[in-house]
Amino acid sequence: MSADIDRRFEAYCEEITAALGHADRRAPAQWYLKGLMLPGERKSVEPMAARVRPDNVQSAHQSMHHLVAAADWSDRAVLAAVVRQVMPELLKAGRQCWWILDDTSHVKKGRHSVGVARQYCGRLGKQDNCQVAVSLSLATVRGSLPLDYGLYLPREWADDRARCRKVGVPREIKFRSKGEIARGQIEAAMAAGIARGVVLGDCGYGNEAAFRDWLTGQALPYMLGVRANTAVWWGEHQPAPVGEASGERPRKRVKRDACHKPLSVLKVARALPEQSWRTVSWRDGTKGQLSSRFARVRVRAANDDLARQEEWLLIEWPPGEAEPRHYWLSTLSEKTSFRKLVFNAMGRWMIERDYEELKSELGLSHYEGRNWRGFHHHATLCIASYGFLMLEKLRGKKNSRLQAPAIPQGFRPRGSLSDAAPQSDVHRLSPLRSRTSNRTHLASVSLLRQSLA
Repeated sequence: MSADIDRRFEAYCEEITAALGHADRRAPAQWYLKGLMLPGERKSVEPMAARVRPDNVQSAHQSMHHLVAAADWSDRAVLAAVVRQVMPELLKAGRQCWWILDDTSHVKKGRHSVGVARQYCGRLGKQDNCQVAVSLSLATVRGSLPLDYGLYLPREWADDRARCRKVGVPREIKFRSKGEIARGQIEAAMAAGIARGVVLGDCGYGNEAAFRDWLTGQALPYMLGVRANTAVWWGEHQPAPVGEASGERPRKRVKRDACHKPLSVLKVARALPEQSWRTVSWRDGTKGQLSSRFARVRVRAANDDLARQEEWLLIEWPPGEAEPRHYWLSTLSEKTSFRKLVFNAMGRWMIERDYEELKSELGLSHYEGRNWRGFHHHATLCIASYGFLMLEKLRGKKNSRLQAPAIPQGFRPRGSLSDAAPQSDVHRLSPLRSRTSNRTHLASVSLLRQSLA
C-alpha cells in the first residue's frame, strides 16, 4: 500500500480490531482484511496468508484460520465499529435513507456446511443446494453498507440438533423465517440509533403480513413486494358493514361474507382502466433511462381480516406482457408522488451490485469452513473490508492502490490453480471485471459506484 492509504487503513483497523476483544487478534484480523482487498481469484484463508505474509505463510495461515473459525468475538460489535466510521460519511448529503432487506445465496456442494439445503438460490434463479443469508443494509444516494448479516437456518437443520451441534450452531438458535430474522436485525438497528429509513424488500418479506404490521407499529414506512394472490379490500370490494354501539371501541377485525370478499392484487390490476396506467422512469441505465408501466391505488390489506389503515398498492405491468411483473404494498404518505413511489420500489437495485462485488471481488462466498461461527466471522470481515473501500470512495480518495508483497516463487496453496501467482496492483475505485454470468440483468458498473441517483 502507498504510505497515505496505509495510514488510513491502519486507523480504520484500529477501531475494528478494538472490537475483537483480545490484542493478539489484531494482527491476524488486519492481515485478513488486507487479504480480502488484495487481488486474487480465491479469498480463502491460505491463499490470503500467502499474499499478506509471504515470508511466513504457515504461521499466518494458522492465526487467520483461528481468528475466523474458532475465536469467540462478536460479529455485531465489529459491524458496529464499521458503521460508526462509515455512516457519518454516507449521511453527509442528508438523512434520507433506505433500510434494504435482501437474501444472499451461496452455492454449495454436499450437505455438511451449516445451513446448506436445497432451496431457492437467487444467484442461479432456481432451486439448488446453497446457503442463504438475510441482510439489512443502509443505503443513501451516495452509497450503501450492510448493517447486519445472518444465516437462514432451514427447518430441516433447526429440527436436527445433533446436526447443529456438529457445526456449532448456538443452542438458542431455533427455526426463524426470513421475516423473523429481518425483524431481529431491524430491532438491533433501532436500538443502535441508526438513522431510520424506508424499509425495502421483495415478496419474501412483504408477503408476511405480521412483519408488515410490526413495521407499522414501529413507525417504519415500508415499500415491500407482495405476491399476486395477496388479498386486499379495494373499491366496491369492502368488508361487511357492522353496527357499532355508541362509545364502543373500534373493532380489531373486519367481517367478510358471501357478498363481501377481498380480491387479489392480480384481479385489481386486471380491473383497472387504461387511464390508471402511466409510464414512469426511475433512473439512468447504461442504455438510457429505465422505465416501465405502473399503476397505483389505495387499498387495505385483508390478511387475517384485521382492520388496517389504507396504504398504496403499486403495480408494474410492462407493455406486451400477459400479466403484471411486480406488486408492492407501501405505507409511504398518501401525498407521495407517483414517481417517488416507483423510485422507492426500485430502490433495491442500490445494493444488488454491491453484493455481487462482495461475493466475486471480496470473497464473501469463498469461505471453505463448515461451522456457524466461521460463516459469520468471514462475512463480517468481508463487510468490514467493503466498509473501508466505501469510506475511501465517499472521501474522494481516487488514487488508492493495494499492493501485494511478492509471493515466494513456486508457492501454490492447497487446492489453488493460478491463484497464488503474483498479482498486479488494482485500483479499487475503477471499474472491475463484471461477473454476471448468472445475473444477466445487472449492468456492468464499478464496485463503488460514483452515483446512486
